[in-house]
Amino acid sequence: MVVFVKLHIVLEKQEEGGFLAYIPELPGCHTQGETRDEAIENIIEAKNLYLEVAREKHSKATLN
Repeated sequence: MVVFVKLHIVLEKQEEGGFLAYIPELPGCHTQGETRDEAIENIIEAKNLYLEVAREKHSKATLN
């Protein structure tokens, strides 16, 4: 089964410099970067890892 979900990336410029990035639909999925582009690259990587772990947990739960 394939499920498509729209995710939003939020970027916030930080006073001390750099950018905070997070995905509100994925609790705890956040990162930062010195530049806007770096923050976007980092949040995409964080999202991929977050979803990979979620899939693994789901697979293990359905096997039990």
